[in-house]
Amino acid sequence: MNQPSRAPSSDSMPKSASNARPKVWPWLLTAGLVLALDQFSKWLITQDLPLYAGRPITGFFNLVHIENPGAAFSFLAGAAGWQRWLFTVLGLAASALIVWLLFRHRGKTLFSLALALILGGALGNVADRLVWGHVTDFLDFYITVGGQQWHWPAFNLADSSIFVGAVLLLLDEWRQSRKRKGDAG
Repeated sequence: MNQPSRAPSSDSMPKSASNARPKVWPWLLTAGLVLALDQFSKWLITQDLPLYAGRPITGFFNLVHIENPGAAFSFLAGAAGWQRWLFTVLGLAASALIVWLLFRHRGKTLFSLALALILGGALGNVADRLVWGHVTDFLDFYITVGGQQWHWPAFNLADSSIFVGAVLLLLDEWRQSRKRKGDAG
């Protein structure tokens, strides 16, 4: 005698692949947090320090208020203004690529964290360029040797986030390389 088949219960059904995949929103939230902290810190500096003013904090660190129309290390800062749009387009293109990579590799924790930090930093500097036409820098580190001060170019939280993200990408690649060598040997 044939028994009618019953539909399987939801408990016995396999979960769909989309439910089992890691989510991308934590990485986008991380990028958003970096962006928010960057913009808030720049706002605080612009409210507290006049342009080109500085405040010594330690014997090797000052808070300063600098407007940088160029890129890292003031690259192209003296150009006629076209660099604003070049760096904005490059930042937006890099951000789009990073979002795409986050969706493709969301299960790789260190890789995704690195990308999220870079994304938040890139968007922080893009926001500055779009709104103000320059990036606000305020972290000024230096050393004193023989009475002479040697300053690292001023930077901001967005730049720091991009740097930390890049270091984490290198660390992730080093770890993956060691793993590949271990699997092959």
